Amino acid sequence: MGALMVIFSLQTKQRRKRTDSVEDELELSAVRHRPEALEQLEAQTRFSRKELQILYRGFKNECPSGVVNEDTFKEIYAQFFPQGDASTYAHFLFNAFDTDHNDSVSFEDFVMGLSILLRGTVQEKLNWAFNLYDINKDGYITKEEMFDIIKSIYDMMGKCTYPMLKEETPRQHVEIFFQKMDKNRDGVVTIDEFIDCCQNDENIMRSMQLFENVI
Repeated sequence: MGALMVIFSLQTKQRRKRTDSVEDELELSAVRHRPEALEQLEAQTRFSRKELQILYRGFKNECPSGVVNEDTFKEIYAQFFPQGDASTYAHFLFNAFDTDHNDSVSFEDFVMGLSILLRGTVQEKLNWAFNLYDINKDGYITKEEMFDIIKSIYDMMGKCTYPMLKEETPRQHVEIFFQKMDKNRDGVVTIDEFIDCCQNDENIMRSMQLFENVI
């Protein structure tokens, strides 16, 4: 379970320690807050209404304003990866969730992305991953963009990586991945190249799971 899901699970457990009447009141307030949005999100995601209610309570607890800014997003990740520096990866991940590029992540943005990452098809997950790696959102992944993402993941994991990684390891991994993906050798990876390579290379698919595990 990734960092964001852990946060919401902890918030839910804390609330269950209170009386049933308070729990019921909280749940009803979550439903009343935006019933139309919940119904719409239930249709657009792979979460049930009950799951959306639980996620919404956790989201509101962490973000009372109803949206997450980048600083708050970074603070959340820093709590769960104290052994490393999560700020750069959190920045990239925030931008991937911020689909309308308004410098904030709403509950709708969050659950739409989470639904893909947790319950989406392989194709949907790879599309989402491509968007993450495509930092400047120009439709291509450059070698430097891939390096920036992979390096940020290693920085975040910090001392959790075993065996301890040499400083040049992320660059070496990028060289291997990029050579496999950039089939026409034009210096960029398109979404078709990315998906085709990932689906046909077990090693890359296993490496991609590292990214899913730190969501």
